[in-house]
Amino acid sequence: MADAGARPNRRTVLIGGVAGLVGGLALTRPAYADPVAMTGGGPLARLAPLPADAPARTAFAAAEQRYAPYLVTLADMVNDIDDSDGDLRGFMAGGWWRTPVEPFNARIMEHVATLAWFHGADRPWNPYRHDPVLLARLDAAIGYYLRLQHDDGSWPEYSPDERSRAATAFALGYLSKTLHELRAVRVLPERGAEISAALRRAMTWFLDPANTGVWQDGMVEFANQPAAGLAGAAKALSLDPDAGLRRLLDDRIAFFAAHAQSPAGFLYEPRGMDIAYNLNVTLTELHELHTEIGRPVFLPMVRRLAEWLSYTVVPEPDGAGLVSFASGAARTPMYFLDPVTPDRQQRDLGSVFSRSVPDLRVFYPAREERDAQRAAWAADPSPVAALAPGDTNPRIPANIPYGEAYATRRQRDVAIAGLPAVRFSRFTELRADPHDQHYLFLRRPSYYLQAFLGTRPNGVVRAGLGLLWHPEAGTFVHGGQNSNAECWATVLANGGTDGASNLTPTYHDGPVGAGPVVAPGGVSAVRGDLGLRWSTTGGNVTVAALFTDAGLVREITTSQDASEQIPLVLRPDDDVRWSTGAEVAFGAPAAASATSLAITRGDVTLTVDWGAASDATLTPSARTYFLDASRRLHVLRVPHGRAGRIAYTFTS
Repeated sequence: MADAGARPNRRTVLIGGVAGLVGGLALTRPAYADPVAMTGGGPLARLAPLPADAPARTAFAAAEQRYAPYLVTLADMVNDIDDSDGDLRGFMAGGWWRTPVEPFNARIMEHVATLAWFHGADRPWNPYRHDPVLLARLDAAIGYYLRLQHDDGSWPEYSPDERSRAATAFALGYLSKTLHELRAVRVLPERGAEISAALRRAMTWFLDPANTGVWQDGMVEFANQPAAGLAGAAKALSLDPDAGLRRLLDDRIAFFAAHAQSPAGFLYEPRGMDIAYNLNVTLTELHELHTEIGRPVFLPMVRRLAEWLSYTVVPEPDGAGLVSFASGAARTPMYFLDPVTPDRQQRDLGSVFSRSVPDLRVFYPAREERDAQRAAWAADPSPVAALAPGDTNPRIPANIPYGEAYATRRQRDVAIAGLPAVRFSRFTELRADPHDQHYLFLRRPSYYLQAFLGTRPNGVVRAGLGLLWHPEAGTFVHGGQNSNAECWATVLANGGTDGASNLTPTYHDGPVGAGPVVAPGGVSAVRGDLGLRWSTTGGNVTVAALFTDAGLVREITTSQDASEQIPLVLRPDDDVRWSTGAEVAFGAPAAASATSLAITRGDVTLTVDWGAASDATLTPSARTYFLDASRRLHVLRVPHGRAGRIAYTFTS
């Protein structure tokens, strides 16, 4: 593999006897040397890179600007396709997409759909339309992709003999899109017939209700993968109808609707909630499926998901963006979301749902902001930058033809105002999953709090309290996922923490020990002070918490010396002071023998008070928030021996 850092220079060299491309728009086709026969052996001609001044940014329609970085990277990707006469002929080498970068990993080959699209796309900025060199290398890549398929119809990902749900699901989508492009321009008919047969085998394997590698009783795990397989099967059947396979598809659509969504509202990833995967991947697949079958069969599911997601995020009052429930995520945490995100991302296809599901509008840029961003891109005089290996997600170009639907700025503002944390000043919401997962969302006049209790769906979730937000001042405490050093938790002297344990909760209407116990189903009826007690699996940490209108108190008992660990989200203009009066500088480590720490932001002060003097520390983290890095995580640690009482109080 060539050095990644040297790749941009390859765009300025004409390779393999190729004449030049003409003009910024490359409207004149280049004169290519005769390629090797497309289905034969021997070396393949190399694809011409673009001239240094191509493409012209103004040539792209606004919604298709996302193709530009793939266009300028295409030659490097295509020329890395193995053209030896051995078993690897057609393998997409170079590490452009997915790991492990191993010849058995079928996920690496998903860019066949990207190559097929560029071969057929009739655009003034696309010099590769009907390019015989591109077609020859695409043909080789398809051949390799198909050779990786097992006899039962599945594909491998992490080992040669694996029957991978993910690799097969995404192969259904990418190969069906590839077949569509080949048929549209009437090329490679024999290869197209092979793809069609491979898709039939794959659907037979994937849609089989008895295939427990895809379908599990009671819960469909990794919901994005079955969703992708359903969407891919729908696309394949639109190309080659088959009544028997269509019946299986309809059956699995119904099964997915019944088993992929938790009663709490999220789609399982893998067995718990995950905001990022639900938004970035699964919603896009559901829209594709709706498009291919012509019916919004999952719209009720999307509405329930949007309602759930509305509890998982809070807006920063200064408009910086959203902060989300990261510590409770079971797969890929989304710590924050900027109001205007980079344009080259997978999530935006889901914006189409915001037409009929207004709650989703908060998760996408406003139309005016995206339009301004794209206008600025078109006016930028600098060359379009090539993509680096590993950063060439094929879902992004594959999504573009399915459209987008950004809300107006006014519509998005209305949706943000409708978020539960913003709209209401008092509620208690407990969302429970049958697998003993408790998601607590608590709103009181001074704050909004998120917490996870019960049985963690996997080891990356951090249990306990996760976020503390003030309606006028924004986020003050925000716990991290998959880290014992950034979770909001009790940390033992040996480094263990209750955040990395299952936590058995008991809910009380009022203080623990005084207020009556409330069953989980009745917690949402508690309007006043909520008492909450939890203990770790081994009983080495027990916490009794009380949530009042002004703040919360945690009373902790442990089997060994421990510390209260508080991941504080600070801004440079926050006034942060120890009880001694000493000021804490933003971004600098600090320590003091103190009884409390006060953070003042505007007219709001959060005081964290531990009562007795203790040698506390405040350590800045590498984690920042938003594209402008306007906030930074600072972790407060307060030793309290085997018992501690920590009060969090808001004043203004």
